[in-house]
Amino acid sequence: MAEQQTESVISVRHWSDTLFSFSTTRDPGFRFRSGQFTMVGLEAEGRRISRAYSMASAHYDDSLEFFSIKVPNGPLTSRLAQIKPGDPILIGRKPTGTLVLDGLTPGRRLFLLATGTGLAPFLSIIRDPETYDQFETVILMHGVRHIGDLAYRDFIAEDLPCHEFLGEQIREHLIYIPTVTREAFATTGRITALLESGAALAARGLAPIAPAQDRVMLCGSPAFLADMTGFLDSRDFVEGSLARPGQYVIEKAFVEK
Repeated sequence: MAEQQTESVISVRHWSDTLFSFSTTRDPGFRFRSGQFTMVGLEAEGRRISRAYSMASAHYDDSLEFFSIKVPNGPLTSRLAQIKPGDPILIGRKPTGTLVLDGLTPGRRLFLLATGTGLAPFLSIIRDPETYDQFETVILMHGVRHIGDLAYRDFIAEDLPCHEFLGEQIREHLIYIPTVTREAFATTGRITALLESGAALAARGLAPIAPAQDRVMLCGSPAFLADMTGFLDSRDFVEGSLARPGQYVIEKAFVEK
């Protein structure tokens, strides 16, 4: 059996000059868990070019959605940025990844911390009823450089609270904290600095992050991952995995480039 199957592009949205998302058809036999990724690719110059992409769609959706950066002259993203509805696209058959709830021990609050397109797996996780069954509070922090990079901002803040089935859970349990580093905004600064000071949490009536009650998922740039793992390790958080659940998990399979 081939490792990838051909699907069709349904829609494409260009959020900015550097960010876009796209949706594709989904084979009924393709199953994934919220937070996982698969290989996505195109046929180009007689060969297949692929890279790992997290599913940004809910695990129960009929289609698949992905969130991507545009890398000038990038072997794949420069081509993906030009796709249009109806185009063929290759989707891996074997989803995998460490950003799943089973990698965490029980806790009261779940922090989903992302920079840039690292938001993608968390878009799936915040639409999973199991997330709210396991945690009293879910705190999604998304760090970007510019306000225009806050893709999905209106979707998270306005659309999801009105979701037909999950709206009530999301209104009661999800706290969304977008933050910008290079422009004036309601919340500014790097995620690590905001957690260190505790100001962004205190402003929302939330206690500082602590391993006794909090569990963390990380996805983003190499610098962000390095800073955050150092921050968590210094506060006695223990990294987890599917084999040995812990207090935080990190996706090491891919990062922004």
